[in-house]
Amino acid sequence: MMGNRDLEREGGTKPRNGSYHPPPTTAAPYYMENSESQWTSWLVPMIVVANVAMFIVVMFVNNCPSNINNFGSGGRRQCVARFLGRLSFQPLQDNPLFGPSSSTLQKLGALEWDKVVHGHQGWRLFTCIWLHAGVVHLLANMLSLVFIGIRLEQQFGFVRVGIIYLLSGIGGSVLSCLFIQRSISVGASGALFGLLGAMLSELLTNWSIYTNKAAALITLIIIIAINLAVGLLPHVDNYAHIGGFMSGFLLGFVLLLRPQFGWLERQHLPAEGRLKSKFKAYQYVLLLIATILLIVGFTVGLVMLFRGVKANEHCEWCRYLSCLRTSRWSCEN
Repeated sequence: MMGNRDLEREGGTKPRNGSYHPPPTTAAPYYMENSESQWTSWLVPMIVVANVAMFIVVMFVNNCPSNINNFGSGGRRQCVARFLGRLSFQPLQDNPLFGPSSSTLQKLGALEWDKVVHGHQGWRLFTCIWLHAGVVHLLANMLSLVFIGIRLEQQFGFVRVGIIYLLSGIGGSVLSCLFIQRSISVGASGALFGLLGAMLSELLTNWSIYTNKAAALITLIIIIAINLAVGLLPHVDNYAHIGGFMSGFLLGFVLLLRPQFGWLERQHLPAEGRLKSKFKAYQYVLLLIATILLIVGFTVGLVMLFRGVKANEHCEWCRYLSCLRTSRWSCEN
């Protein structure tokens, strides 16, 4: 999202073997009617640094040379980029994304249904957001986070964007864990899809103050549809994408409201011409509905999860939300 005006800051100073989550493609910009100073983005860069640092820690713990027979090439598997020593990657047949083993990810906090439900390790709903399956996965996610997140943080500040990022990531983890019981899942794409969802709801709830709104809406919908379609590929956790997107979409209605046009200039207008309300009636309605749905959704999802409910057993067609049946790929398992 682009735009140089945050209507809430008028007159202020200058001051993103298991499933993984591929990143969403970044959205095209849409513009606001006026311009003003922006927030300085620091949270998104810090999240990027934290993810990169975490990946280095994961590779250090993985220690490929010590957990694989790495002698010669006589039919034996070898670590990739062996010059990195302890930080070298697992053989490509184990992990084609240039990363650690699934057992290392599992040990360090990957999302796994059995450990969350029976091992009472609910913290994995959070920690899996900071783990990545490999260098390819990490770079793609972090580039997407920079392009999506920095613009949002400049417009709305670190508090609101941080809340959306974290809650969307957890929302994606909850939905993923409800539907996937036989593999682990890692990645920040649920949180990134939450930012995309928030961009869409922000456009809708602040509809009256944007120009080129129809083009912006169509562009966002196409981008979101393409990214969700990518989630139908094998070994991609589309449930995390959907859960993150839904969480971010609802959070956008709650956290990303802007005052209606003319509110900030009301003090310069005669009393009879001043706006009576900061937000329009439909914005309040959407905020209330979104708040209720968020509370109900997270409560029901968490209760179902910790009771051990397997959502696929109650919704057989839901498997096709994360799988495209082909002659070479079955959605039954």
